[in-house]
Amino acid sequence: MADVNIVVAGASGRMGRALIREISSQAGVKLAGALEAEGHPDLGADSGVLAGLQPNGIKLSADALPLLAAAQAVVDFTAPAVSLALADLSAQARIVHVIGTTGFGADAEARLAAAARHAVIVKSGNMSLGVNLLAALVEQAARALPGFDVEILEMHHRMKVDAPSGTALLLGEAAAKGRNIALAKNSVRSRDGHTGARKDGDIGFAALRGGSVVGDHQVILAGAGERIVLSHLAEDRGIFAKGAITAARWGQGKKPGLYSMTDVLGL
Repeated sequence: MADVNIVVAGASGRMGRALIREISSQAGVKLAGALEAEGHPDLGADSGVLAGLQPNGIKLSADALPLLAAAQAVVDFTAPAVSLALADLSAQARIVHVIGTTGFGADAEARLAAAARHAVIVKSGNMSLGVNLLAALVEQAARALPGFDVEILEMHHRMKVDAPSGTALLLGEAAAKGRNIALAKNSVRSRDGHTGARKDGDIGFAALRGGSVVGDHQVILAGAGERIVLSHLAEDRGIFAKGAITAARWGQGKKPGLYSMTDVLGL
């Protein structure tokens, strides 16, 4: 079977470099392009060198269309506006688009769904096996313990720009699904001052930022006299890169549609 040619978007960022390293270490996949924004200072640089590897001859480029036309997948941990543009191009090229970007609004989600009519889009707030297993456990626990309050605590590095994290929202959606409620109508994002008593059915979020934390998440189910704490600690971005490359390979030959990591992992 021929290698899956993969373009990495945001190639000079932390996740982009991790993806390039992961592709270089796996059989059956090949780096076909490295994308960065127009005007980025690393444009023209060798992507292998940027990732701490030997030179690979793949230079960072801002011209996405020819790279996607020659690839079978693009992996994208960038920003919502960039991901939306890449989704449109992926739909034109009929390739797999793996999206690890977070922070999409309702309009953006609708645009991704439209692009998925022509492209295989795998989108997840977190690409790791452990987090997606955690989400499955959260859904089961929330269903089994309807009287317990659900609180989600997350911490990330000081440079993260969105809150709550995509992973926290993924876990919140899992809890809401277990309770058969809509997260949007039961989500509490902040508490300050005299807030009054906690409402039944609320799913609370708290976000911490600092240092170089890759990603820590806790889901607390608090009942009368007892608590259950389900947690996941990410120590290396390589776990997200592995999951994303797995998704890119899984999507080959699939029908167009909007998929998640639960589909990829069969959870």
